[in-house]
This record gives sequence, structure tokens and C-alpha cells, in this order.
Amino acid sequence: MKKIIINILILSTVFIGCSTDLDINQDPDLLTPEKTPLATQLPSGIIGIVGAEGGIMSIIGGFWAQYYTQSSGANQFRNIDSYNITTNDYNYAWTTMYDGLSDIRMIQRKALAEENWNYYLIATTLYVQASQIMTDFYGDIPYEEGCNPTILTPKFNTGQEVYELMIKDLDDALSKDLKVSKGAVPGKDDFIFLGNMTLWKKFANTLKLKIYIRQSEKNKAISDSGIASLLNDPNVSFLDTDAAESNFTGSPNYENPLFEFNYKLNTRTNIRMSRTLGQFLTDKADPRKDPFIYWNPANTSPKAYVFQDQGNYDVNSSLGYAKGPTNSSIPAVIYDGAKKPVYLLSLEESLFLQAEALERIGLSGKTKYDAAIVENFRKNGINSTTANSFISGTYAYPETGTFDEKLEAIIVQKWVASFPENGFEAFFEKNRTDYPRTSPVAQNISSYVGGQFAFSASPDVVVPYGTFPKRIPYPLSERNYNPNTPELQAATVKIWWNK
Repeated sequence: MKKIIINILILSTVFIGCSTDLDINQDPDLLTPEKTPLATQLPSGIIGIVGAEGGIMSIIGGFWAQYYTQSSGANQFRNIDSYNITTNDYNYAWTTMYDGLSDIRMIQRKALAEENWNYYLIATTLYVQASQIMTDFYGDIPYEEGCNPTILTPKFNTGQEVYELMIKDLDDALSKDLKVSKGAVPGKDDFIFLGNMTLWKKFANTLKLKIYIRQSEKNKAISDSGIASLLNDPNVSFLDTDAAESNFTGSPNYENPLFEFNYKLNTRTNIRMSRTLGQFLTDKADPRKDPFIYWNPANTSPKAYVFQDQGNYDVNSSLGYAKGPTNSSIPAVIYDGAKKPVYLLSLEESLFLQAEALERIGLSGKTKYDAAIVENFRKNGINSTTANSFISGTYAYPETGTFDEKLEAIIVQKWVASFPENGFEAFFEKNRTDYPRTSPVAQNISSYVGGQFAFSASPDVVVPYGTFPKRIPYPLSERNYNPNTPELQAATVKIWWNK
């Protein structure tokens, strides 16, 4: 609980200002979760999950979505790039996320007891959003018994059970009548929507849509039924804005976690732009390349970006690789991203989800697809005229094509639009749909096509050639203290919903 107070003391001045919703003038040693106001707990929970998702999970996802590759001049993330994460690595990805989730779960329990349906909806939505990422990365997780201070060794739910429980929990929270909600009203303590409960409903509905779509290849009947139910309900609407923490000021301790992780707490020498995304943008003459990639203003123009083959941080003679370039390009977020928002679910992702959902019930997804691309261009400082030229040309929706052709167009553009921080979602979608496609050749072969995933050129790969990662192993910290932790599985073992 001291952690909550410390976070609030640090962040309240900048993020919340002079809000009277918060009472921080209490001795932390005298506070218990039951006595702590909901408005005091919520910022800490949001900060916790945003820090995990926007930090290390963004990095792992970004490597496995082939946005990033390890530079040849450093070694921090070689194990990610070589698909060799072990139980000893990145334990803090698990512990940091569950630290934040513990705060969120406490809010949920307290709000339920007080019949504060506003905070109950917020907490339930956040718990589901973060749990979806955890189960999609790890598989089985402690969803029902997790984050309960009275249960020290929680049981794990299977991935499929987690999906069922997430829908059940969202339905329960959405069923509450917010007009009769008791107690405090969310406001500036809500870093995502500033207490706008209409947007929280839309967020919850959009998460439901994502959960149903994610099951499309392995649980088709439930997926199709759930999608149709949402789209055919006139009372259901989806996110039409970003669900994001966007109040980073760029000052010390108020910075985007990916920027802070790689600049303030680490170095800028590790992460480089992968050829997979870089060549795709180049081949398509996509103007998003410039805002995506850092260019030293002291350098001359035109901008001569250098992309590194995925995993080519060292010599690998078996694949014909010398050590990778020392001057490969760097993602812009590492230099210029101190104020960049962390998106829990972006407007573009909402639109792409809706586009796919419409196609799955026999309607056209073109309008939503086009709007998603225009929004991502806008977000990256590119005008609608340019965006419209792409959706009528290079990225034109295949209206007369097959379902698979339409799905490929949607998922490839979602992959691009998820850069730089939501690479984990692109990674999950690659595993679900197998889009973007996998290259039949290594990236040092002239016939390589930009945008196709390539097997890592790393000399440290221990999995069979052509076998890609599907999951993160359970951390040693959890295995040591919780006997209910499932047996370790190889990183290449599929999550239950994988194609």
C-alpha cells in the first residue's frame, strides 16, 4: 500500500492537478486496501499495467512482431531475438503486471461491495484488458484466484477458461445500472477517459469483440456467435477514440515507459529497425517511415535509413551472414518518444477489429479499414489527402477478393499501425492468422519480400529452423513460490487459440 501513496505523491501534481477526489494526507502505515479511497487506488493500478505493457512487454512484442532487432553493437535483447527466453528471463514482466493487477482487483472487489458500478466497470475492464495480454503471452494464468491477498498460491485457469471468464466478467460489469452507482464518481484519477463512462462501456464492448475474434480459428462457433451478437445489438457501440494513457509530460519520472526503459534506464544502443517492417515501408513508399524512424537532424538529406536483418547481430556462417551493420536505424520512440501515449486499445485497432468482424458476418469491412488507415496516418502527422491516396491505391481494400484476401489486408495494416508499442498484439495476430506471411527465404536473399516474417539470423537460435516463438515461459519467481504453476513449455508451443 505504501507503493500506492508514493506513486500518487509523485504523479498527482502533474497528472491530476488540484483534484479534490484524492486524499493523500494520510499516514501510509495507517492505510489498508479496505480504507483506501477508490480514487487513490485507481491511478496506481493504471500506472502498473501501463508500465508493464508499455515497457518490457512492448519490447518482447516488438521483437517478435519484427519491428525491432538487436543491434550488432550491444547484447541486451539477444535472447528475445534468438527465441531463447528462459524461465530465468524477464521475471519482472510477470511481477510488474500482477502488481498493477492486484491494485485493479482490489478496486473491483471494493467497488462491488460498495455498489459503485462506475469503478466496478472501470476495474473489470482494466483487469480483462491486462489479463488478455497475459494469457495470450503465457497461456494458463491465475485469473479467478489471482490478485487475492488471502490466496498465496492461486490456481491457474486454462487459457480457454480465461477467455470464458473474461466475457462473463465484462457482461456482468456492463449489466450494472450506472445511474444508480453509489459513492465517489471517477474523474481526474481516471487517466484513460477522465471518468467518461460512455467510453468505458465502448472499451468493454471492444474488448469483447477482440476476445471473440481471437478465438476465430479454434473456437469458431462461439467466435461467430459472439461477433454476430455484438454487431447486431443496437445498444452496443465500440471505441471511437483511443483508450490510452496520454498524460506523459516528458519530464523525469513522467515519461513513456518504452522511452524510459531504453533511454533513461538502459541505453539507446540495443534496439534497431528490422528489415521486415523497414523494407515493407520502403517498398510501399509509405510516408509513415519517417515518423517511425529516428533521423539525426544534423545528418544530410535525403534520409538514408539502414535496416538490419532480423537477428543479424552477429556472424552466422550457416546462413551466410557476416556481423550486422553498425549504423542501422533506430526507432524514433527511443529518441523522441518521451511524451508518446501508451495505448491500451487504439482507435485504429478498434476499427480494424470492426472491419474483420463485419466481414465475418458477411458485410463489408472497407469503411472501417479505410478509416483505420487514415487515423494511423493522421496520428503520425500525415494529412488525409495522402492517406486517401493510399487507400485508393497501394493499400486499396480488396472488395471483390476472397475473405482471406480481405483478412490479409486488415491484419497487415493492423501490424503496421501497431508500431511501435503494441507489437504484442501484432505478434498475437500473426499467430492467429499467419499474416503477415512468412518468407520462404532468408532476408539476405535477393528475392526476399519486405513485410514477410523471416526466421532469425541469430547464431544463438536453438529451435529448429523456421520455428517461431508462440509464448513466454513462466517466470522462475512464480515457479518457486506457487506449486500450482503449470509445467514449463517450450516457447514454440502454441497458445490454445493459435492457428
